[in-house]
Amino acid sequence: MELQTSFVHSSCLFFLSVHTILFMFIYLSFPQCASAGILGNQTDKLALLDLKSQITEDPQGLMDSWNATLNVCQWPGVTCGHKHQRVITLDLKDHRLAGTISPSIGNLSFLRILDISDNSFHGVIPPDLGQLIRLQTMNLSFNFLRGEIPFTLSRCVNVVNLILDHNILQGHIPTELGSLTKLEMLYLKNNNLTGNVPNTVGNLTSLREFYISYNDLEGELPETMTNMRSLIELGVSVNSLTGEFPPALYNLSSLTLISLSFNKFRGRLRTDFGPAFPNLQRLYLANNYFTGSIPASLSNCSDLLRLDIPINNFTGNIPLSFGNLKNLLWLNVLDNQLGSGAPDDLNFINSLTNCKMLEFLDIANNKFGG
Repeated sequence: MELQTSFVHSSCLFFLSVHTILFMFIYLSFPQCASAGILGNQTDKLALLDLKSQITEDPQGLMDSWNATLNVCQWPGVTCGHKHQRVITLDLKDHRLAGTISPSIGNLSFLRILDISDNSFHGVIPPDLGQLIRLQTMNLSFNFLRGEIPFTLSRCVNVVNLILDHNILQGHIPTELGSLTKLEMLYLKNNNLTGNVPNTVGNLTSLREFYISYNDLEGELPETMTNMRSLIELGVSVNSLTGEFPPALYNLSSLTLISLSFNKFRGRLRTDFGPAFPNLQRLYLANNYFTGSIPASLSNCSDLLRLDIPINNFTGNIPLSFGNLKNLLWLNVLDNQLGSGAPDDLNFINSLTNCKMLEFLDIANNKFGG
């Protein structure tokens, strides 16, 4: 009996020794795994508690239950992954929060979605957010963030949606953002950005939506944009951009929206404009210095919904073939140099009777006769 007990005792000691050795091997060889297992989500909890400490207004009481005693995965606005119980989503949008963004957010190393939009955050975007290498969506829009866009955001190499619009951001668009080759949405509109659009945007070959409207950008759009073959929506209106209609765009046949209004673009539109943009639905060119005739080939854009080209120097007549635009809702050619005072200037009106969907038509302040 004593022999059997001794054997069992020795076996247990052997098992414990092997287990201890194995644990030490894992700890020394894979410290990141050991850290995740031992510390759990304590690092994430401390980061979020630091964020809470910088919140000055929380009228809806979202963070009332954010405390050291409750599991971080049970906090409102927080989602954890099943495997490591680490924070993967921080969704605080539209809760009327005010305060600054804690640099500690950069310690949420498993974070994939960061959304604090539609609040009243102020201060700067912490450069520490560049540490979020797993991040896929960053939405900081509709706040009061100031300062420059940190170039360190270019280290978030997996980000797909970068949404920083409707803030008070200043300075240039960082050239380093061109390294975010997985980007599909880049929203920088409604800020105070200055300088040129960097050539490096041409590296964003996966980009589908690019909005930089309502800033103080200048210069010409870069030729490198010809590489952005996935682009569907382009919004650059209300800036001080110059040059002719950007030649690079003629190679982007996927575009459904082109918005260049309220800039300093000039020159003529190419006669093959329509075939170049077979998927075009909305074309906004208002308040520029475009000249020449309206391309008749626009009638080939069978999906065209809105053609808004007022306050330019277009000449000639509205093409009769526009009657083929069966989906057209909006046609605005206000304040151009269209027509010549001839009796047949308004013949295009008859053709537009085929546009059964038309809701808005403005042809005022031109030279139409008839």
